[in-house]
Amino acid sequence: MKPFFLAAAVTAATIVSFPAGAVTVKSVAGPTGVETWLAEEHALPMIAFEISLPAGSAYDPPGRQGLANMAASLLDEGAGDLGSDAFKEALESRAIRLQARADRDYLVITLTTLSENAGEAVRLTALALTHPRFDPAAVERVRAAALARLKQEDQNPARAAVKAWYADYFGAHAYAHAPDGSASGLSAITPSDLSDFAASHFARGAIKVAVAGDIGEAALKRDLQQLFLALPDRNLPAPPKPVDTGKPGLRSIPRNEAAPVAVFGMAGPMRSDPDYIAAYVANEILGGGTFSARLMDQVRDRRGLTYGIETHLDDFRSAAVIVGEVQSDKTKIDTALKVTESEMARFAQSGATAKELSDAKTYLTGSYPLTLDSNAKIARTLGQYQRSGLSADYVAKRNALIDAVTLAKVNDAAKKYFDPSRLVVVMVGTPAAPAKTSPVAAAH
Repeated sequence: MKPFFLAAAVTAATIVSFPAGAVTVKSVAGPTGVETWLAEEHALPMIAFEISLPAGSAYDPPGRQGLANMAASLLDEGAGDLGSDAFKEALESRAIRLQARADRDYLVITLTTLSENAGEAVRLTALALTHPRFDPAAVERVRAAALARLKQEDQNPARAAVKAWYADYFGAHAYAHAPDGSASGLSAITPSDLSDFAASHFARGAIKVAVAGDIGEAALKRDLQQLFLALPDRNLPAPPKPVDTGKPGLRSIPRNEAAPVAVFGMAGPMRSDPDYIAAYVANEILGGGTFSARLMDQVRDRRGLTYGIETHLDDFRSAAVIVGEVQSDKTKIDTALKVTESEMARFAQSGATAKELSDAKTYLTGSYPLTLDSNAKIARTLGQYQRSGLSADYVAKRNALIDAVTLAKVNDAAKKYFDPSRLVVVMVGTPAAPAKTSPVAAAH
């Protein structure tokens, strides 16, 4: 099969739907002790892996912000005796997709392959983990691309506001800086820094693996041994819990933006908290991003202050936050924020209605199959659950947990987590003073 047709086959395999109810997940006890979940499905000849190593940006050393993400970006830039071009050719000739990124806690590797090429896909991935090259030419090329992306993102008010919010909220904690790092941090990174990071952080002690597709348990155990047995059996501790998070209030970053962006948020529930699901449903009612959410109704539909507004729960290994974002014309952004805070206060005080709860449950359970309609999506969803510390049977339990949420529990969560007096707000852009109405205009 030529590479073009192999790639087309892999693409087709990732978009063919599977009934969500047919997804069965089992825990596989591999020879390396790595936590592994398998959703076995032989309808299509492809396999998707999601491999999570506790080596995200929270582990970047001081002055080297962006090191973890740079290491991730270089995983397909040569390994063992294969230079960058040879390694990429080995992947592309068999339509193997190997990508990696760093979030705050984890370095996440996604691997997608046709079943017939699974052996080579696993071999190349194992080579990248155990013998990454970090050749100077590749490092400089990836660094230049990362700096260009960083400059482009910093010109985007929404991206700048998100980064500034996390920096404000987490302060001196390792979660404060974005995974893509800083210009000074990226510029300081050397090939030796990357090699040292891989040697100390590519360890199998806390790796999590999610696999979906055309593979059985026996074959997966062989793959796990090849992937991880050569890595040191060492556990990396989770980042410490933050002890001093951002103080409520508004900080403005002056910029000449036609449409300033405000990011707002506060502490949220950890995934392990018993009221997490109730808070998740409450968030859907208030700011889930659908047109029926209260913030969309009040800020967008009724007042025309924004094209969109939403809030979401973001959980890490050592902290959790509820974060929202709104963008508006510079003459309207202050009003958009005031309406947002007013609606949150009303929600915290009075809670949701029975109809809002019913509609939220219907949407959250009804849309769930869309996250499980391909092998790639199944592996990605399972990987997210693993990183949040959930159990392998969560896929089967998830909708029942949402259906079991009562109005009283939602309203308790609204009062506990959505009090606007706790909001930390960062605005990128300078609001305009409201235009004064002239006496003549007022008379007309």
